[in-house]
Amino acid sequence: MKIGSIVLVVWLVIGALAALQRGYFSDDSKTNCAEVSTILVTVVAGPLNYVGVNPKIGNCNTPEPSK
Repeated sequence: MKIGSIVLVVWLVIGALAALQRGYFSDDSKTNCAEVSTILVTVVAGPLNYVGVNPKIGNCNTPEPSK
């Protein structure tokens, strides 16, 4: 259990570093659903980013609030 937790934390840290290197954590006020999704997928993909996986979420439709 302890080794699995350590591996998971290291995996997510590597994914966060990959997202940081790609500039996904910029101070941009135009953050949208697709951008947040791309960041999350990049972090979860972790070390796979360094072997060529480049996850991107192209379109994200959220429901409009009712009137």
